[in-house]
Amino acid sequence: MADGKAATVPGHVHGAEGSRRDFLMVATGALGAVGAIGAVWPFIAQMNPSADVLAMSSTEIDIGAVKEGQAITAVWRGKPVFIRHRTKEEITKAEADDKADLRDPETDEKRVKKPEWLILVGVCTHLGCVPLGQKSADPRGEFGGWYCPCHGSQYDTSGRIRRGPAPLNLALPPYEFLSDTKIRIG
Repeated sequence: MADGKAATVPGHVHGAEGSRRDFLMVATGALGAVGAIGAVWPFIAQMNPSADVLAMSSTEIDIGAVKEGQAITAVWRGKPVFIRHRTKEEITKAEADDKADLRDPETDEKRVKKPEWLILVGVCTHLGCVPLGQKSADPRGEFGGWYCPCHGSQYDTSGRIRRGPAPLNLALPPYEFLSDTKIRIG
């Protein structure tokens, strides 16, 4: 300015008083944000799955006692899971069927992590029935896998749909081998 005095802006305080006010405003805002997050957090946390739901989200199964040619049924998320220790003949047949005219094309190699173990969700993809074929006395249909008696869907030894109204192959659950004798589904 011409008279040597600094111009002042209305509502703005210079010097130590101004920096203190700025600090208090930022600190108050930050404390309010932390308080709001602390108040909202319990509501967000209650939306997480409960312990019983988490327990159902994965299951570990010991497959060491399942002999070649045998099958067991486990339960994962309330659904049956078919675990079959396939014979060399079943593996050979499944690999040979890779070249067949498949409704839902998928090679046997893509459906298994280890050729001798086939792990499937045991729910027919037509109307949600549970196909037969886990027990040695069960009918397995023309392709040697599973047979759904409700509407006649037939699956091969890789769980692929071969005949009947089912539109898709038997689903593959997410799984991993923890060891040679133990798997975790989910």
